[in-house]
Amino acid sequence: MTDRPDIISKAAKRILPILMLCYLAAFLDRVNIGFAALTMNQDLGFSASAFGFGAGIFFLGYVLCELPSNLMLARVGARRWIARILITWSILSAATAFVWSPASFYIVRILLGAAEAGFFPGMIFYMTLWFPRAYRGGMFASFNVAVPLASVIGAPISGLILENLNGVAGLHGWQWMFLIEGVPALIMGLVVLFALPEEPKTASFLNDEERQWLTNRLDNEREAQETVERFSVGRALVDPRVLLMCLIAVGLVIGTTGIAIWMPQFIKQFGLSNIQTSFVSAIPPAFMAVAMIVVGRHSDKTGERVWHTAGPFLASAVGFVMAAFATNPIIGLIGLTIGAAGIGGASPTIWIFPSTLLTGTAAAAGIALINSVGSTGGFFGPTIIGWVRDATGGFQGALLFLAAVMAITAAAIFLLGYSMRDMIRPRIARPLSARTQS
Repeated sequence: MTDRPDIISKAAKRILPILMLCYLAAFLDRVNIGFAALTMNQDLGFSASAFGFGAGIFFLGYVLCELPSNLMLARVGARRWIARILITWSILSAATAFVWSPASFYIVRILLGAAEAGFFPGMIFYMTLWFPRAYRGGMFASFNVAVPLASVIGAPISGLILENLNGVAGLHGWQWMFLIEGVPALIMGLVVLFALPEEPKTASFLNDEERQWLTNRLDNEREAQETVERFSVGRALVDPRVLLMCLIAVGLVIGTTGIAIWMPQFIKQFGLSNIQTSFVSAIPPAFMAVAMIVVGRHSDKTGERVWHTAGPFLASAVGFVMAAFATNPIIGLIGLTIGAAGIGGASPTIWIFPSTLLTGTAAAAGIALINSVGSTGGFFGPTIIGWVRDATGGFQGALLFLAAVMAITAAAIFLLGYSMRDMIRPRIARPLSARTQS
């Protein structure tokens, strides 16, 4: 079938900005807990272990509700279900401002995780309904760049709120931060409800010929994929390759949440003020965003997936080891930046593996399972880091733990690549700008 990059570009311009803003709101509500800890822990008397457990227990509710949420999304449609997710979690995120004890903190965090369940895999599944496989590395990279941007944008904003609104109307700065930063998710829920198209067949921004081409391209690709291997929902949930992807997702989430939640405290130990910490904390995520775009686009250009995923994880492991043994704050910051950039570079191409192996409802269920099991890393990562911090009085052990996880994840990717070698053989693909319409 003749390639039509103009149609892909048109769909991307219409859809990706909405998805990115939604994910930006999602991760803003995840990373702000790390900045709240700079003052909230002292105000409420939380230990590092109590905070780490509360930050991580978010993922208990998330994991329990992930698979049913994504199956519901496939049943009722992405637009309505994603809007529901955004609106309910915005309310619970704002409610975190009123916790008063470890128990109340844990309860709100579990409910917040349940409310957000299904959001990320739903977004990944939604993009498979719009973009052919050859374009997904770049599209996933563009979508995932919202993760580091949430820290780049949210870090200074959170610092300014903590510093300038503390005591206003009798509330602490961290309380104002939760109240204010819960609003974007509410706004984006309404945007999704009224502005996100359901699928190419019903897209009003495409003409009849464009809708037909995109629908045929995706249908043909799905049929070709299913001639190699077709999955039912049940088979998708027990396939060894899907289970290996679950392990890889655990490593990814441990790294992502570990740096998102603990980065402010990693940097705070350099002796900076809260406002200085918030601005310096934006540096590693900025490089993380660049790595996502560069690696994702280069992976699409070459068609190579395994080294573009495992290689950045290996670089991340090296960065965390460097940060762990650094005696100079600058070297420590460089190590943290390499660690964050490595995770960023690997994250978009990871999701190409399940979207290559699975199709249809099996893809919705499989991606949900992978993300659900992977999300347990969001509990174990912050919790283990908190325990290590309390036990050792420093973050060296925590950083070495992150380095080990990144190295193990890279090894798992090499194994997955070998098991899927007939599906993901490298092919040279011309850049989007170089493809011509015929």
